[in-house]
Amino acid sequence: MIPVQGVQNQTIAVLGLGRSGRATAAALAAGGARVVAWDDGVDTREQAEQEGLRLLDLTQDQNWDGISALIASPGIPHLYPKPHPVIARAYALGVPVDNDIGLFFRSFATAEWERFDTTPRVIAVTGSNGKSTTTALIHHILKETGRPTQIGGNIGTGVLSLDPAHDGEVVVLELSSYQTDLARALTPDVAVFTNLSPDHLDRHGGLGGYFAAKRRLFAEGGPDRAVIGVDEVEGRYLAGQLGMGAADDRVIRVSSGQKLEGFGWSVFARKGYLAEYRKGRQVASIDLRGIQGLPGAHNHQNACAAYAAARAVGIAPREIERAFHSFQGLPHRSQTVAEIGGVAWVNDSKATNVDAAAKALAAFPRIRWIAGGMGKDGGIEALAPCLGPVVKAYLIGHSARDFALQIGQTPYEIVETMEQAVARAAAEAQPGETVLLAPAAASFDQYPDFEKRGEHFTALVKALQA
Repeated sequence: MIPVQGVQNQTIAVLGLGRSGRATAAALAAGGARVVAWDDGVDTREQAEQEGLRLLDLTQDQNWDGISALIASPGIPHLYPKPHPVIARAYALGVPVDNDIGLFFRSFATAEWERFDTTPRVIAVTGSNGKSTTTALIHHILKETGRPTQIGGNIGTGVLSLDPAHDGEVVVLELSSYQTDLARALTPDVAVFTNLSPDHLDRHGGLGGYFAAKRRLFAEGGPDRAVIGVDEVEGRYLAGQLGMGAADDRVIRVSSGQKLEGFGWSVFARKGYLAEYRKGRQVASIDLRGIQGLPGAHNHQNACAAYAAARAVGIAPREIERAFHSFQGLPHRSQTVAEIGGVAWVNDSKATNVDAAAKALAAFPRIRWIAGGMGKDGGIEALAPCLGPVVKAYLIGHSARDFALQIGQTPYEIVETMEQAVARAAAEAQPGETVLLAPAAASFDQYPDFEKRGEHFTALVKALQA
C-alpha cells in the first residue's frame, strides 16, 4: 500500500466503495486521514461497514461540514452526461474532487528516495486501443531485462495498492480517460499515447472532450519523455504541442505504417519490421513477423510504443527484442487459444468498438468472424472496407440483426449465442483459416463484461479439443 501524503488529521470523503474505493479509503487512513465514505448501493455500503469503514450519507447537506476533499471512483460521472449528485454538491460547496490516480502521484515519492542510487520512475500509458497490451508489454520488457517493476492502474493492481517503490524501480500504469480526466496530479516520467478512436463519448461530452481527457496526462505535469502515436490527427497535434520542433527528441513519435525519418526520435513499423530512427539515421531494427504474441499491424503499433518507452528508460534494442519473443500477449486481446486441424482460434473479446475490431480483422488473411453483442452508436457500417478477409460472419447477441444489415455482401449467419457460433464455425472452417472473436460491440446483453465473454469462447474452443 502507498499511504497518501498531505492528509493527516483531515476528513476526506470517498465516493464509490468498489475495489478502487476501498483501497483508496485504506491508503487515506494509512496517511492519517479521517475517512468517511458513501456508495449508492445498499449491499456495498453494508459490506463496507462490516469492514470497518465509517459511512456518511453525502447526499445530505448537513454531512459536509469539515470535509476537506472528495475522492471519487473512476466509474462515477463527474461532468458528462451530468455529475453524480454527490460530486455536484462538492462542486457547489467548493470541496476539491480528486481520484486515486491524483493521490498516487501526490504520494509516490517519499523521503526514503534520498537513499536510493537510482530514482524510481513511472511510465503511464493511455489511448483508445492497445493500451493494456502496451502496458503489459512494457512491464514484461522490464521484468525480462532484470529491472524492478510493478504494474497497475486500469490493469492489475489499483495504484494505491502498489508497494512503495524500490531503488531503481519502474512502475508501469495503464490509465483510462475516466482516470486521467479527474486526477488533480499527473506527473509520470514517461507518458505514452497509443491512438485515438471514438469511445465513451457520452461520458466526455463528445470526441473533443474524450481527447481532452487523454491529453491531460501530457499537459498537467509535463513528462520528461512523451511517446506519441501519430497515426491519427490528434496524435500529430499532441506531438506538435509538446515538442519545440521536429528535432526535439523529448517527443518520440510512433507509427504503424508511416515511415518517420525527419524527427529527433521516432519508432515505426512497416511491412512487419520495427525501425528506430534518431536524428535522421536508423539505429535499430527488429523483425516482428515471427513474434506470436504480437500478431497484426495493431500489435506492431503496440510494440513500437512499448519499445519507445523502454528505450526512454535506457533499455538496449537487443534486450527489448529478446523480451518481445517471450511475450505471450494478454487474454482477450488477439489471444490464440488453440489451433485445431489447421484452424486458428483467436479470442479478441476486448475488441468492443469498431476501431479495435478493424485492427483485429486486418491481422489475418482468411477469417470466420464471430461478432455482435450490444452495438455502439453508429453500428459497424464503418467496418465495410475491412471485411475483405472475412469468409463468413457469425452474428450473436442483441445487435445481430442490425449488424447483418451493415456488412454488405459478406456472407453471414445469425446464430444468436456463442455456443452456436463456435459450433457453426467449427463445422465450416477450413485449414489455414482463423476463427476470430472480435465482437465490435459491448458484452452486456449476454455477459457481465468482455472477460466473461472471452472466457466462454475459450472454454467452448477447448471443449472442441476434448
